[in-house]
Amino acid sequence: MDAALAEAKKAAAIGEVPIGAVVVHDGQIIGWGHNLRETSQDATQHAEIIAIQAACRKLGTWRLEDCQLFVTLEPCPMCAGAMINARVATCYFGATDPKAGVAGTFYNLLEDSRFNHQVAVVGGVKAEASAELLQSFFRTIRAKRKAAKQAGQTRKSRV
Repeated sequence: MDAALAEAKKAAAIGEVPIGAVVVHDGQIIGWGHNLRETSQDATQHAEIIAIQAACRKLGTWRLEDCQLFVTLEPCPMCAGAMINARVATCYFGATDPKAGVAGTFYNLLEDSRFNHQVAVVGGVKAEASAELLQSFFRTIRAKRKAAKQAGQTRKSRV
């Protein structure tokens, strides 16, 4: 999870929501990713998707049956679907996501037996560190917006 947290910090450094993911095979990281939605203006550029793509390239197959995915935030439906389709064995996540988390919080898509593959789920891994990265990022954004709003009002009052 430390490597996923490092990826999340890379996202934050470029103004992206700080979510990071890594794919592990035989104890080695074979895929890394962090959010790039804003940078790429592509809604599919989530950390998990990027890490899965890199892992598939590294192994030369779309089947990640013996792999574990570590991500700092509970996966959304799109990312959970990618894990199911890639046959990821286990998903370890940090912070829960009550708005979009489908690894047990809002819904549990990953372990739904109606799919042809289930991904085992382990939540709460370094949850506090993961949550703090996100909370700090959004606190900073809110503070910047508030400062910009106040600066705009100050200019208007001088006119």
